[in-house]
Amino acid sequence: MALVDASGDTPAVVIALDGNQIKRRSLMGCVKRTLYVQEAMKNKEFEKCIEARGRSFAKNISIYKTLSKLSPSQTTTVPHSVSFIFGVVAVGAPACGANAAVRSFVRTALVDGHKVLGVYDSLAGLAAGKFQLLEWSDVHGWTGRGGSVLGTKRTLPQVIGLSKLAASLEKSPINALMVIGGYEAFEAVTQLVNSRDEYKAFRIPMVVVPSTISNNVPGTDFSLGSDTSLNEIVNICDRIKQSASGSKRRIFIVETMGGYCGYLATLSGLAGGADAAYINEEHFTCTDLQNDCEILIKKVDNSEIQRGLILVNEKANSHYNTDFIYKLFSEEGKGHFSTRMNVLGHMQQGGSASPFDRNMGTKFGMKAAHFLAKQCSSLIQSEDTVESAEDTKVSPAGCQLTLTTSPDSACMLGVQRKEIVFTPVSVLITQANPEKRVPLNQWWLKLRALLKILARHDAVYTTEAEEDLLRSRSSFSFSDLTV
Repeated sequence: MALVDASGDTPAVVIALDGNQIKRRSLMGCVKRTLYVQEAMKNKEFEKCIEARGRSFAKNISIYKTLSKLSPSQTTTVPHSVSFIFGVVAVGAPACGANAAVRSFVRTALVDGHKVLGVYDSLAGLAAGKFQLLEWSDVHGWTGRGGSVLGTKRTLPQVIGLSKLAASLEKSPINALMVIGGYEAFEAVTQLVNSRDEYKAFRIPMVVVPSTISNNVPGTDFSLGSDTSLNEIVNICDRIKQSASGSKRRIFIVETMGGYCGYLATLSGLAGGADAAYINEEHFTCTDLQNDCEILIKKVDNSEIQRGLILVNEKANSHYNTDFIYKLFSEEGKGHFSTRMNVLGHMQQGGSASPFDRNMGTKFGMKAAHFLAKQCSSLIQSEDTVESAEDTKVSPAGCQLTLTTSPDSACMLGVQRKEIVFTPVSVLITQANPEKRVPLNQWWLKLRALLKILARHDAVYTTEAEEDLLRSRSSFSFSDLTV
């Protein structure tokens, strides 16, 4: 697209990845930046080198130095008088990267002088008081572990009993709560927030860390576990296609997970070179299926392509499901190709977390700890303030924390473009489809046209690009190039 938009006097650009956005950057600006780093290295001005690499690089170094120690520093970053006790609980299906987030959350809290209670067995454990104080060494080796060490379930607060959860929180010393999980975690915190008028125990700061392979949580572009799952799906599809290396003219129909969200089917289709990916967000008919089948027939009859791949989201269509699509392609493709069907199932969740999920989980955990600490600090009563005991909770240092019903005290942590943001769950309720459990706006849907183009369908890829093009043609500055 850069070449299509270019003219004879267009400056040369570099295609770069910025957050989850593909951007055009000035080639000469990038060269200037590279030379700047080389000169700084030569002069041993390492701080300038780090600054030139961008804010993200500097933060990564800081996180590594903080979390990689064998034990926490003897000196904390905050005075003891403002230390708090945080709880961490997992809700929903397991996803890789969640354990990395919990490890980072625990160690960041300890460095800052706080304590963390791990809640085992999800919300049922919270109701039963299954708490364990997590120390620095307790979370050693959690970074790459799959699943959930704390244990996780899909059961929501209203099923367990809001009164039971409130009574347990009332008795516990927990001042704030981190809930890690997928759409169920979002729903759980929403239910707790909606019950604050009835139960004062829920009037504490809460943060949701998105962790689900489906990537269907509102308020974030990416969820922990989705990258690991994509890697797993693509690897499996590659092996499936390789299994037919001795066969000619074979089409594979592969079903992916994700509920009503077609993220996994679409992105794994792009990465795996799929001929089509059917999802619930994009309506398709029997005629569409027949047209795609005819395109495949032309491919295998008129080219050297001998194998094809069709991806189907598990809830793409209640009638045209994976079995129906398999039977249709088998019948319509007779004499041209054979068809095989594969349902991947829970192996998509992966074993150990991918490097991307490990790094993102580590950043999420640190951000969540800082968010809860900031929220709790804002609730400390001054000596001039007098509140009844029913409207306060005591911190480990003896501070009285005012109970809160502020929407900003219960947020979803998310990454949007290249920024980590906190959005109140009360706002996100209006940005989600509760019936299908997906966000109303999903950025990856813009890639659907590209998938069709690469599969030789008639489609037009619309860029986001007018603003990006103008930005890429502007004068160079280091702030523009920060990752």
